[in-house]
Amino acid sequence: MPNSRPRPRRGAGGGAETAGRDELVSRSLQSAEHCLGAQDFGTAYAHYLLVLSLAPELKDDVKETFQYTLFRWAEELDALNRIQDLLGCYEQAMELFPDDEVICNSMGEHLFRMGFRDEAAGYFHKAVKLNPDFNDAKENFYRVANWLVERWHFIMLNDTKRNMIYNAAIQKAVCSGSKSVLDIGAGTGILSMFAKKAGAHSVYACELSKTMYELACDVMAANKMEAGIKLLHMKSLDIEIPKHIPERVSLVVTETVDAGLFGEGIVESLIHAWEHLLLQPKTKGEDVNCEKYGKVIPASAVVFGMAVECAEIRRHHRVDIKDVAGVCLPTNVKFQSPAYSCIDSEETVEPYTTEKMNRVPGGYLALTECFEIMTVDFNNLQELKSLATKKPDKIGIPVIKEGILDAIVVWFVLQLDDEHSLSTSPSEETCWEQAVYPVQDLADYRIKPGDHVMIEVSCQDCYLRIQSISVLGLEHEMDVTKSFTQNKDLLSLGNEAELCSALANLQTSKPDAIEQICVLESTEIALLNNILYHEGFKMAMRKVLSSLTPEKLLEAMDTHCQNEMSSGSGQNENSIQNAPDPLYVLDVSEGFSILPIIAGMFGQVKAYSSVEKDLHRITLDLISEANHFPKETLEFWLRHVEDESAVLQRPKLDKLWSIIILDVIEPSGLIQQEIMEKAAISRSLFPNNLSDTFVSTLYVPRKVAYIKGVFEFPYECLLQSGGKIFPQYVLMLGLLVESQTLVEESAVQGTEHTLGLNIAPFINQFQVPIRVFLDLSSLPCIPLSKPVELLRLDLMTPYLNTSNREVKVHICKSGQVTAIPFWYHIYLDEETRLDTSSEASHWKQAAVVLDNPIQVKMGEELVLSIQHHKSNVSITVKQ
Repeated sequence: MPNSRPRPRRGAGGGAETAGRDELVSRSLQSAEHCLGAQDFGTAYAHYLLVLSLAPELKDDVKETFQYTLFRWAEELDALNRIQDLLGCYEQAMELFPDDEVICNSMGEHLFRMGFRDEAAGYFHKAVKLNPDFNDAKENFYRVANWLVERWHFIMLNDTKRNMIYNAAIQKAVCSGSKSVLDIGAGTGILSMFAKKAGAHSVYACELSKTMYELACDVMAANKMEAGIKLLHMKSLDIEIPKHIPERVSLVVTETVDAGLFGEGIVESLIHAWEHLLLQPKTKGEDVNCEKYGKVIPASAVVFGMAVECAEIRRHHRVDIKDVAGVCLPTNVKFQSPAYSCIDSEETVEPYTTEKMNRVPGGYLALTECFEIMTVDFNNLQELKSLATKKPDKIGIPVIKEGILDAIVVWFVLQLDDEHSLSTSPSEETCWEQAVYPVQDLADYRIKPGDHVMIEVSCQDCYLRIQSISVLGLEHEMDVTKSFTQNKDLLSLGNEAELCSALANLQTSKPDAIEQICVLESTEIALLNNILYHEGFKMAMRKVLSSLTPEKLLEAMDTHCQNEMSSGSGQNENSIQNAPDPLYVLDVSEGFSILPIIAGMFGQVKAYSSVEKDLHRITLDLISEANHFPKETLEFWLRHVEDESAVLQRPKLDKLWSIIILDVIEPSGLIQQEIMEKAAISRSLFPNNLSDTFVSTLYVPRKVAYIKGVFEFPYECLLQSGGKIFPQYVLMLGLLVESQTLVEESAVQGTEHTLGLNIAPFINQFQVPIRVFLDLSSLPCIPLSKPVELLRLDLMTPYLNTSNREVKVHICKSGQVTAIPFWYHIYLDEETRLDTSSEASHWKQAAVVLDNPIQVKMGEELVLSIQHHKSNVSITVKQ
C-alpha cells in the first residue's frame, strides 16, 4: 500500500549514527501519521519535513501523503491569512520536489487567488512543461493566459487595416521630423517597431504588465530592434527625465483606448506626458522643424452615439418580468446591472459594457440618427485637463423610429493625423467592439417619432459617462414622467416655457415601500429573465417532492401554504407542532438564484440558498416576504457552514437532502470547475479501495478523511432515498465548422497582418484552444456537419462516466474544419430538458479551435477523441 508508513532504509555504514537517524525517522513518521489522524496538519507537515531532510531516499514512498499534508496545511494557512507562512511551505516543498507538477500547479492556484497572476502563470506553465498531459495545470494556464494576454491583442494584431493606418501615420510623423518617440502602453511593441522602421533616432516604450513587457522584449529581439528601442517596465506616469529617458520626446504614440475611448486612462497619461515628457506643442501657423515640437498620435477623436432597440441587450440588463415560475417579484426591488451608472454614485464603476453590434444575436434597430457626443483634441493640454472638471453636456436626440429604448451605443473616430483615421463604428469591419450604455428604470421604454431622448454626457473618473437618460414627448407638452433619474437638476432644451411645463409635469409622489436596489451581473439578469429555466426546475422539483410526500399530506401542505399566504405571519402553535418534518432542498448555484424560493412553494419545504453576497440575501428575503412565505422556509446555508468549501454536507445530523441543485455549466459555455467532484460527494458512492492515481489527482476533496494511512471517503449519502441531484445528467453536443473569425480571434496568423514583423510565435504562446462566450446564432461560420453527441455526464451515478470516448462525425459539406463549437442539453429528469444554445438561454457557447485546419469532403468521416478528466473536457481530431 503506497500510502502506508514506509520503513526507513539503513545506510551502508550501519553504525550507531545511522541507527539513531533511522529511529528518529521512524518516530517522526509515526508522529506524522498520528497528527494526520487528528487533523493536525501543521505538525504533520513539520514531521514530514524532518523525515525528508534526514532520509531523502524516502521521497518516493511518502510523496503522495506529503502532498496531501501540504495541501491541507496550506488551506488552513490560507484561511488564517498567514500568506508568508503559506508561501514558505510551498518553497520548502518545491526544494524537496522541484519537478513535481502537482505541487507546482497547487502553488500557482494559491498565487492566482492572491492576485499574483504573472507568478501563477509561471507555475502553471512549468507544471504543463513537466507533464503535458496534466489537464488541471493546462486548464489553469488557459484561464490565466486569458487574464495575462487579453484576447483583443490577437484580434487587433490580425487587423491589417488598423496596422497599416497606424504605420502610415507614424511614418509620416517621423519623416516630418519627429525623430524621438515614446510608445505609451506598448503591448507587443508593434507601434514602437513601426517608429524604428520609419527612421526614428530614439524610441522609448513603456508597458506595465510584466507578461506583456517580457513578451515585447522577445518580440523586439526577434526583429533585431532590441538595441534601438528602450523598453521600460513601468507606467508612463512614473517615467522621469533624465532618470528613465534622457530628454523630452517629439512624438508620443499610443492606443490606450477602449470601446468607450477613455477607459484605459489615455486622458491622464497624456496630461502627464504633455507636462513632463513631451516637447511643447507647435502653435498654429508655425512652419518650423517638427523635431523641436511635441505631438501625439492619435491627434484627436470624435465620439458618436445612437439610441437602439436590442432584445439581447435588454434581457441581459433589465428584468422585464414580474412573475418567475409563480414567484412574484415585488415592485420595491429594483434589479440593475453593473453597467448602470447612477449620477449620485461615488463608486468608480465602468459605466458600460461592450458588444460587437454587427454580431449581436437578433440584431438591433436604430431609433435615432447617429449623433455627435463630443470631440477631444489630444494635442491640447488645457482641453484634456478640462474634461474631468467640465459640467455634463445635455444633449437631446430626436427619435426617428418607434421602438423600445434599450441602450445608447457609442463608438468613435480616431483621427491619427490630418490624413489618417480609424473608425470603430458598428458598420465598419474592424477589430473594435462598441460601448453599450443600457437604459434602465424608465417608466415606459417605448418611444416614437416626435419624442426626444435626453442624455447627459461627462468624463468623470476618466470614463465617458452617459447619465440621466430620459424621454421627452413633444406632441402636446413635454412628458417628463418617463424620467428615471434621481438627479435633482431638470433637463432643459433651453426654453423657459418648456422648463415651466416640465416642472408642472414632474412626478413628485414617492412609493410607500423602501426601494431595494440589487445589482446583478448581466448573466444573472439574463438568468432571471429565462422563463423556461425556472419553469423547468419548478416541474422537476414538483415531481421529486410529490414522490417523497404522501398525496394527502401534500394536499395538507398546499392548504397550509395557502393559509399562510392569505393570513401572513399569523399561525398558531398547534399547526406548527402538528406540521410534518420538512423536506430539505439545497441550491448551490453560482451567484443569485431564486430556485430555493420556487422550491418553497411546494408545501412543507425548508429551502437553503448558498448565495454569498449580503445584498443578494436581503433581496431573496424581500421576495420571500412579498410571496407570504413563512420566515423559516428560506435559510442561507453559508451561515450554517463554517467552511464554504464544505457546503455539501447533511442539513442536520439526522436529516438528508431531498434535492441538491448543482450549477453545472458556466455562463461562458464551459463545465463548472469541480462540479463532478461535487456530484460524487453528494452521492458518496466511492468504494474504499480508490486507486492511488485517482486519489493523487483528486486534489484532496473536502470530504476525504485520513485513516491509518489510507484515503477513504465516507459511505453515507447526502440524499434521502428517492432524492435527486439536479440536473440528473448532461449531454454535450458539438459540430464541425469552418470559421475564419474564430481562427483570427484565437491566434495571430503569420507576419502578413503585422506588416512583416515577427510577433505571432511569441504572443501565440498565450493562445488557448477554447474560445468562450460565443453565440452560435451570430457567429460567422459554415457548418460542415450536423450536431453530434460528444459526451454524457451523469451526476446521479458519476462513477459510470467514461473518461475517454471516440465519436464519428459525418461530413455533410466540403470545406476546412477550423473549430468544434459545443453546447449542452441539461436533463433535470427524463422529460425536462434545458438547452444552453436556445435563444432564451443565459448561457453562451464555447468552441475548440484547431491549431491546423483540416480539409474535408462531403461524405467523409472524422473521428473526434473526447477526454473527460474531472470537470475538464478536451476534444481533439484523431487522424
